[in-house]
Amino acid sequence: MPAETEPRSADRPAAVLWDLDGTILDSEKLWDIPLYELTEKLGGRLSTATRQAMVGTNVMVTLRLLYAEVGIPDPAPEQVADSAAWIDRRMAEVFHGDLPWRPGAAEALAAVRAAGLRTALVTSTERDLVEIALDTIGRDNFDVTVCGDEVDGKNKPLPEPYLKACRLLDVDPADCVAVEDSPTGVSSAVAAGTTVLVVPCEVDVDPGERRVFRTSLEGLTVADLTALMG
Repeated sequence: MPAETEPRSADRPAAVLWDLDGTILDSEKLWDIPLYELTEKLGGRLSTATRQAMVGTNVMVTLRLLYAEVGIPDPAPEQVADSAAWIDRRMAEVFHGDLPWRPGAAEALAAVRAAGLRTALVTSTERDLVEIALDTIGRDNFDVTVCGDEVDGKNKPLPEPYLKACRLLDVDPADCVAVEDSPTGVSSAVAAGTTVLVVPCEVDVDPGERRVFRTSLEGLTVADLTALMG
């Protein structure tokens, strides 16, 4: 962390740090498309348990799980690279379609920005796909964006994605609220030192330190976020 950080106002968080897939966008279901297709191309079937284990991870972790599922525990690097490129192309096609918002997410983002709070998008999705998604969710909603290919391999559940966002914003993680949906993302945010608003989507999240649960982002206000800091 930098030696000097922007102090938090006494009555609100220094910043709100948003996850993307499953938090702002109901896009985990969209990831099903290339993941199930690729598994079938490799001659296997993707189990529900393995698919759930992929939620919130980056592409390389997802591919390790997928290859293990089809009985290829040690794929050649070029095979992994080809699969990653295929998923990227397929997801780009999907992301160019209509991207579904999670309930209340658009309104919550607007409320946070209207209040003048600083914001970051912190996602395991790689930059090229995030740029497509930003056409839907709005670049102006975020002061900074941190993507899955911009953390030197230290992806969620490690703390680096959230720590990097806080460094870019020049704020202390302890003064921030992260908004997450998955165990992987929540673990990352907690490890970074933030308070986490947990709105589960596809996978249940266990209770734990600095985790406040909510069933939906519908009706979320800045006052609600501020109350989390108490």
